[in-house]
Amino acid sequence: MAHVLPDLPYGYDALEPYISRQIMELHHKKHHQTYVNALNAAEAAYANASTPKERIALQAALKFNGGGHINHSLFWKNLAPSAIEGKGPGGVLKDGRLKNAIEASFGSLDNLKKEFNAATLGIQGSGWGWLGYNPSTKRLEIATTANQDPLLTLVPIIGVDIWEHAFYLQYLNVKADYLNAIWSVINFEEAEQRLPTN
Repeated sequence: MAHVLPDLPYGYDALEPYISRQIMELHHKKHHQTYVNALNAAEAAYANASTPKERIALQAALKFNGGGHINHSLFWKNLAPSAIEGKGPGGVLKDGRLKNAIEASFGSLDNLKKEFNAATLGIQGSGWGWLGYNPSTKRLEIATTANQDPLLTLVPIIGVDIWEHAFYLQYLNVKADYLNAIWSVINFEEAEQRLPTN
């Protein structure tokens, strides 16, 4: 069964002024669609490959495009129209399991934001910043992945795309401004649903 581009759970302009309509349309319709198309092509080629060498040659395309599809599918749900703008729940961390876990691991939401932004700014080139849950320690941790690599070592709770296509048209080369702004549209309700209950 072929992969398909998921619909956004909000309009392309719903995250303004933090993420522009232009960025959202290009990011979703062009970039994510390209990962979906390339993943489908790589999987079809893999199914038709007749030698181990041919299958091995497709691993990079499967990882990159599969990761791009997985990461972006999570990313869209990870965002919500901003409460500050009166549009939705974005940016609001309510009392509950996620807030308790953030405070236990980082002391406060502000501390999490500072540590997350610093780690994500440290990515050389393109990649993703993650808030993940460690099932062994039962704590939240910050992690980064390069390129389109999915988060495999932790349960992904929040993922932030730090590829230039996610911010450049609005924030130019000032990644820090993008990272500060995106917290106003983080969907903490969705993030809490991803947090394991054990």
